[in-house]
Amino acid sequence: MSTTGSAQPAPTPAALDPLAALRDDGGPEQDVFLTGTVFLDIVFTGLDHAPVRGTESWARGMGSSPGGVANMATALRRLGLRTSLAAAFGDDVYGDYCWESLADNEGIDLAPSHRAPGWHSPVTVSMAYEGERTMVSHGHEAPAPCVSVAQRPRSRACFTALTPGRMENWARDAYEEGSKIFADVGWDDTGAWDPDTLADLSYCHAFLPNAAEAQHYTRTGSPEEAVRALAELVPIAVVTKGAGGAVAVDSLTGESADVPALPVQALDPTGAGDVFVAGFISGTLAGWPLADRLAFANLTAALSVQHFGGSLSAPGWPEVAAWWQYATRCGGQSEDVMRRYGFLSGLLPGADRGSALRRATPTIGFRPS
Repeated sequence: MSTTGSAQPAPTPAALDPLAALRDDGGPEQDVFLTGTVFLDIVFTGLDHAPVRGTESWARGMGSSPGGVANMATALRRLGLRTSLAAAFGDDVYGDYCWESLADNEGIDLAPSHRAPGWHSPVTVSMAYEGERTMVSHGHEAPAPCVSVAQRPRSRACFTALTPGRMENWARDAYEEGSKIFADVGWDDTGAWDPDTLADLSYCHAFLPNAAEAQHYTRTGSPEEAVRALAELVPIAVVTKGAGGAVAVDSLTGESADVPALPVQALDPTGAGDVFVAGFISGTLAGWPLADRLAFANLTAALSVQHFGGSLSAPGWPEVAAWWQYATRCGGQSEDVMRRYGFLSGLLPGADRGSALRRATPTIGFRPS
């Protein structure tokens, strides 16, 4: 097994390249760069209720897949974006599996990543029930340097998470190079919700918190109020509302949009937020109208929750095409939904069925017979 990623973009596994029109503009070879921690995710579904202390619960379903930052990296790549990831990988079997899944199977550029000798891969066990999930994680801080961001390739966009203090130097450098910075923010366990956490929004092209985070940081009473407040700080503000969809303001174009989510029967919500962001980044780099970007992000997230796990639940263009073809031929969607997603008709003729995407399985692999 190789232990270094390819410095060249792997052939896209997607059936459609949303940025094909931009490929000859002399821009960067990579579309998106991101960094973070890769976990091995083990997901249990089909639980009737939360685990009860002192008892044993049996799950009707189980899946395993790379998790953490791998969720968004895989979602971006499956939508045709050339994606580069900087992360530390353990030199254990879990690390082998995650590396092979991302580099060899998904075509993600891992040149900025490295294997950390003697460091075991972080693990998250996720239990999905009643439309929610409970997670237990274990891991140790990766040996320094955690990621080789000095090897960061030039890219059209980057994704980062804002934390109290200041943005990491690599993100500022990318901004200075002209890369569009997309960011979200984590939950503040302290309850302080210090507005200084948002001080570096001036470097960002788009900010995509969830409703609770946005309202806490802006001291507002609704997602709509929060997104308007954030639009004063960042060119594109998006606030996700879970089952309520998402609302956004694009100050660059003067557009605003509030797009409801697609109702689906969710198997596992792990990684849905990452898939939403990947869909929105794809549409933004492709230059789509704001409402179409939100609708597409909602659709990709809705498709993802119908499969196990985070990274390997992400849809590709064939899955998007299958959904649209079924809706147009067999119905089942309202007139509003059909109008909202009508833009797909102009995108999908080139999205053939392609090969089946890899999905999360109960084991990380079988020994060859």
